[in-house]
Amino acid sequence: PVQILKQLIKMSRENYFGTELVMFSHISFLCVLPSSVPAPSTDLREIVFVIQSQSNSFHVRQAERRRADLLKQAHSLAEKPPVVLLSHTLSDHEGDWSILPLLPNLSYSFGKNSSWFVFLEEETHVKLTKLVEVLAKFNKKNEWFLGKPLHDEESTIIHHYAFAENPSIFKYPDFAAAWAVSTPLVVRLANKVKNEPLKSDFTIDLKHEVALYIWDNGNGPPLTAVPELCTEPEDSHETRHCATTLRTEPALCGEPVNKEDVFVAVKTCRKFHNKRVPVIKKTWEKDAFFLEYYSDYADASIPTINLGVPNTERGHCGKTFAILQRFVSGAVPETKWLLVVDDDTLISLSRLQGLLSCYDPSEPVCLGERYGYGLSQGGYSYITGGGGMVFSREAVVRLLDSGCKCYSNDAPDDMVLGMCLNALELPVTHSPLFHQARPEDYARDFLAHQVPISFHKHWNIDPVAVYNKWLKGDLQAKASDGLKTDAKTEL
Repeated sequence: PVQILKQLIKMSRENYFGTELVMFSHISFLCVLPSSVPAPSTDLREIVFVIQSQSNSFHVRQAERRRADLLKQAHSLAEKPPVVLLSHTLSDHEGDWSILPLLPNLSYSFGKNSSWFVFLEEETHVKLTKLVEVLAKFNKKNEWFLGKPLHDEESTIIHHYAFAENPSIFKYPDFAAAWAVSTPLVVRLANKVKNEPLKSDFTIDLKHEVALYIWDNGNGPPLTAVPELCTEPEDSHETRHCATTLRTEPALCGEPVNKEDVFVAVKTCRKFHNKRVPVIKKTWEKDAFFLEYYSDYADASIPTINLGVPNTERGHCGKTFAILQRFVSGAVPETKWLLVVDDDTLISLSRLQGLLSCYDPSEPVCLGERYGYGLSQGGYSYITGGGGMVFSREAVVRLLDSGCKCYSNDAPDDMVLGMCLNALELPVTHSPLFHQARPEDYARDFLAHQVPISFHKHWNIDPVAVYNKWLKGDLQAKASDGLKTDAKTEL
């Protein structure tokens, strides 16, 4: 009987993640497990860390520092080191940043000897001992999807208005806090990716789309909230329980670039001269040293420049390529950087100057909010135009020298540029501080640990008020609607 009871206790521990007190309905006493029985544990070698890295030289350095920190912690614990991967090095496939195409490779290479895959960003600080304790609470033989949950307050265009009747019901992970997937789930998803082509053409908000794919209309696991996966600053008193945190200092790489090093090109048209242009003049125009408005009509009162390209209702590819040609033609002052924005883009130029201190203008840098098209079928990445597209002079020169051009004036300029960059094997560099939509289109907890650089669109908002709340000032972090007293700069 004692042996049977021990076996029952063992089975119960395996099924209920280390519960210390076990009650059986047919036994009239409580059985307390003896202290000599070890709690379930997770060996560091069972964890595969995947840093969601990028090929730009600044981001490679950031990811390498994160990897070195993880390995240093493992060494200090006298543990054999875990596997730490940089996602951008795992293959030559452009779509690897969208995670799902990576799964077959991860499953094949590490599925037999691992229990967990932990994904993290370059800025995510991991406390290894605490993370191991957290993962040990979950039965690694089951399918788990763990993270810090975000949710939408209202249905949003960036999520294709999903769950319109109750947007807050669906939870998706904040990548900045790290997120974990058990190996059984990775193996199943890898087989699904191999056998069933990914359906979505566009990759817009990756964290939401990964969660939707895993959930699979209720056929897969929903996100399990893990309080120890945090986005509070490292030095906050609220992080004692946290396995992950974010650093507090800005990742500035020197002094902000000079105003004189950035040329700003604003795309507009005659019908918006009196509606949208005044918003720019009331908000961020004063922070630009070199700025020109490009329109289909020359208006001396603004002033605007007519590039000789007819206005189109969409796409604006002809206008954007005319701007690129003008930038290198000698018609405007020679600067290291070109910023192209829409006339309804709200942006902090001072914060952009700080961010650009981390990038080398002698490299072909193309920076902004990254979207993807057809990534699972040999597609390409592109910078979505509304949040602002930043190019080094070297990038513009290479684009134009390649013969890249629009197939029509109303072709989507950002996507055509993405196709050209992909053909040239020039990387698109992502920053989550650029935003294609309005603040209300993003989860509040996601914005709470950012100091954003841009937002886009004037729909149903007061754009001047939005600018003053979210973008006014340089590197001083603001709490988001009072949700956080500690805000984090991710520059």
